[in-house]
Amino acid sequence: MSILIKDSLIISQDKGRKVKKGDIYIEDDVIAEVSGRISTEAEYVLTGKMVMPGLINTHTHLPMTLMRGYGDDLTLEEWLTTRIWPIEKKLNEDMIEAGTRLALLEMIATGTTTCNDMYFFEDTIARTCKKMGMRCFAGFSIIDFDTPEMKKEMLLPECEKFIRKWRGDELIKPVVAPHSTYSCSPETLQKASELAEKYGTMLHTHCSETRKEVYDVVERYGARPLEQLERNGMLTEKTMLAHCGWITKEEVRQIARAGACVSHNPVSNMKLATGGFTPLPELFDAGACVTLGTDGAASNNKLDMFETMKFAALIHKHHRWDAQIVTAQQTLDMATVNAASFLDINAGSIEEGKKADLICLDMDMPNLAPMHNPISHAVYAASGFNVSSTIIDGRAVMLEREFPYFDKQKIIEEAEKAKEKLVSNDAKQSTN
Repeated sequence: MSILIKDSLIISQDKGRKVKKGDIYIEDDVIAEVSGRISTEAEYVLTGKMVMPGLINTHTHLPMTLMRGYGDDLTLEEWLTTRIWPIEKKLNEDMIEAGTRLALLEMIATGTTTCNDMYFFEDTIARTCKKMGMRCFAGFSIIDFDTPEMKKEMLLPECEKFIRKWRGDELIKPVVAPHSTYSCSPETLQKASELAEKYGTMLHTHCSETRKEVYDVVERYGARPLEQLERNGMLTEKTMLAHCGWITKEEVRQIARAGACVSHNPVSNMKLATGGFTPLPELFDAGACVTLGTDGAASNNKLDMFETMKFAALIHKHHRWDAQIVTAQQTLDMATVNAASFLDINAGSIEEGKKADLICLDMDMPNLAPMHNPISHAVYAASGFNVSSTIIDGRAVMLEREFPYFDKQKIIEEAEKAKEKLVSNDAKQSTN
């Protein structure tokens, strides 16, 4: 496939963070040329866009779109124990596929080109991502209780099979994803870390999301969650730590020394009233890698990374009484180059030779006019629904708001049917 984007405003995210006007030519899966004017033919031609790297969502649970709005206005612990974990027991493979397809449709429509997932039925999720053209780091969840897919004793052996199946794939990267220190024993964490080390895969886990989590883990194991992870080989240069809203200054330095990465999920954390804030300024000062995630749609309730960027900047300005504490540029970096660097993908910026993972926004929208500062607009003014085209691995999975490779309405209808079955099963269970 060849795509020519002409006469556009390019937010490059290159080393100089240049913003320039010009053309972009994509051939196959690579950005072949970026210059002031390109004279060549292409299968698809787009004109007059604001073009930027595709956004990278480093923490989500894709099938949880089926639970969007199902358990609102609750704390994390109440939300998990009274709403989410009970209904998750009813999930089956068809529901997982329907929920994943809806999540991918939403992410593609709002400018996400890579996601870092963690859930059950991860092979089904991986196959669905592959089919719909999403770049996905697919986290096979490990937890110390039976899942709707399999008995807990099967999780680690099946995770190893999953890794063997998907390693080497261009779009899908297998990840070992022990849920948390409060839901995984030290033995489980150790075995998960050993499995990841054996195959050189990434680790993905929740860490210090709430104060209660920290206190509970200390009471049970005599160590805070981060120390518990380190004790069991889980704190490495390939570890993605979701949340970290209740970490200390020493733990900030510990994360930086280990080379681990934090996924900041401001919208979900505020909605679940976790109270703590991922300490971005301290993490930046320590040289730690920080990225952004939406979390699942059950706790967000959207998968729009533009919204996440805006909240990530604003929450820290407000909390620290400092309008400059987290800038628009730092925020955009978290959603693009920081994440691409940690995930080790040749993307995150618009440069010749990079993977063609990029998005186009319509500039003739009221919320994007007038154009004083494109970086400011990307973080503070834009919405995911300003995105008109999404290109992943050189393939236009959304082109001028049309989806060439799948049926939007069918995906929405199938998700609605899956939700009805899930809620119906839940209702039957509650009356027995």
